[in-house]
Amino acid sequence: MRLPALPAVLSSLLFAQPPQQPLAPTPPPPPPASVELAFAPTHAHASTFHPPSDGPITLFHHASLPASFSAPPRLRAVPKRIYRPRSLETYHAARRRSRLYGQSMDVPWEEDIVLAPDVSDRETLLEIAKMTSNAYSTPLDKEWYDLGERWNYSEPFGWEPDADGFRGHIFVSTDDPPTVVLSIKGTSLGIWDSGPTGKKDKLNDNLLFSCCCARVGRTWTPVCDCFSGGWKCDAGCLSEALREESLFYSLGTQLYNNLTYLYPDANVWVVGHSLGGSLAALIGLTFGVPVVSFEAPAERLASRRLHLPLPPADDHIVHIYHTADPIATGTCNGVSSLCGAAGYAMETKCHNGLVIRYNTVEDKGWGVDLRTHRISVVIEKVLSEDWEPGTPVPNASRQWEEECVDCYKWEFGDYKNVSGKAEGGCH
Repeated sequence: MRLPALPAVLSSLLFAQPPQQPLAPTPPPPPPASVELAFAPTHAHASTFHPPSDGPITLFHHASLPASFSAPPRLRAVPKRIYRPRSLETYHAARRRSRLYGQSMDVPWEEDIVLAPDVSDRETLLEIAKMTSNAYSTPLDKEWYDLGERWNYSEPFGWEPDADGFRGHIFVSTDDPPTVVLSIKGTSLGIWDSGPTGKKDKLNDNLLFSCCCARVGRTWTPVCDCFSGGWKCDAGCLSEALREESLFYSLGTQLYNNLTYLYPDANVWVVGHSLGGSLAALIGLTFGVPVVSFEAPAERLASRRLHLPLPPADDHIVHIYHTADPIATGTCNGVSSLCGAAGYAMETKCHNGLVIRYNTVEDKGWGVDLRTHRISVVIEKVLSEDWEPGTPVPNASRQWEEECVDCYKWEFGDYKNVSGKAEGGCH
């Protein structure tokens, strides 16, 4: 199957006109209380779209293979109330108004009830974590988790031989309508093996999770020109820096639009680890889709700098991390930290949505160690058994985020304003 050209379709999705009359306030009927999803392999046909200022990302559209394959592992879904922007045109207009004038604008939200991952079910989280891990590799790699015959084929994106940035895999269920899982790769850390994506991974990390362009000390080279001396940083400049269309958030929103074009009736979930988990959360906040992230650096500050309008509720975003991971907890910062030694300014602490927090330090006696950040540790040591007898998974909560403050030492203001526009940008 050959797909039609996508730019016109993408444009119509991004700038769709709002409905003339308000939608009826009656919420849709809920789906069944709990269901099990089955995922199947597919035949691949490539289709390429070209995001601005970056190389092409190849998607693979698939037709289902015969139903003679063995049954997949369990993946449970439950109904979840979510909010989506009723009009993407109004949504982006609100972002522009906030960025340019510092003024908020009402965004009409459309309420829906969709099937979301059952985050209270350990087996479901384990399977999603394995899908998330597989975003780092291909089915031929030894690191690829064998999830059964129905899982060993995926739709890769960003894996072209010369690709050096945003990548991962897509999994599609055999349900009608299907559930599509977008799995986004996180950072390939330079202190281990940075790989071909390492340079752009680090740029995105330092833009999204630093207080001011990775300005950590005098010996550091910042990634944008927003530092204004002392503990001052230009807020408008930071917003402009994050608008670069070649950055991973922009590529992720384009990929999501292409994905919904390929699967217009699908229920979409977005998952990721580390940087991939934070990008998943930002995409989930933008489009109102269920998200599960693992060991993600805190993305709340980035969502404010991107001027993403906030829906009435964001509990469709669930972050899972443990307390021995200094990246997810926001303690891997400063010049003397291992992150700092590797050139990463991981300074944020506050997440959007809900958090499932495994207290591995107090309850399991783990020491805080950057090596525990790896998704393999989550799979093999955190999700390998029930947390407590009768408690497979800790409760999802906002408890650790309610009074969280990012970058409290810094002052953010209009320090580089010239003729109403902020100077600076990405290097």
